[in-house]
Amino acid sequence: MFSKNTEKLESFVGVNSYFKGDIKTKGTLRIDGTLEGNIEVDWLILGETAQLKGDASARGIIVGGKVEGNIKATEIIEIKAKGEVRGELTTTKLSVAEGAIFDGRSTMHRAESNVVELQAEERKKAKG
Repeated sequence: MFSKNTEKLESFVGVNSYFKGDIKTKGTLRIDGTLEGNIEVDWLILGETAQLKGDASARGIIVGGKVEGNIKATEIIEIKAKGEVRGELTTTKLSVAEGAIFDGRSTMHRAESNVVELQAEERKKAKG
């Protein structure tokens, strides 16, 4: 899942719940029900029964259910074996488990600090 310093679960949409509208919150949001709208949160967990119709933006996103929309994560997107994503993904790290469905386009960027460090190391090796 996420790193040890991930914020604790702060918001939850239960398995028998239906929510229509946008959600913007801090911390971790777990969805096991149905949500129609856009999400902006620190961390997002979509359980196996989750259905999201809309866009999501977070530091990290785990997809165990179905997503119809675009998702963007600054750190990681992980699509579990029963996960389905139909839309565009933008992230620095992408993990797609065997059996997962991804129908769309992905764009991956390296974190800028890593590129600068790598270039500096390559220059040292070239000189030395």
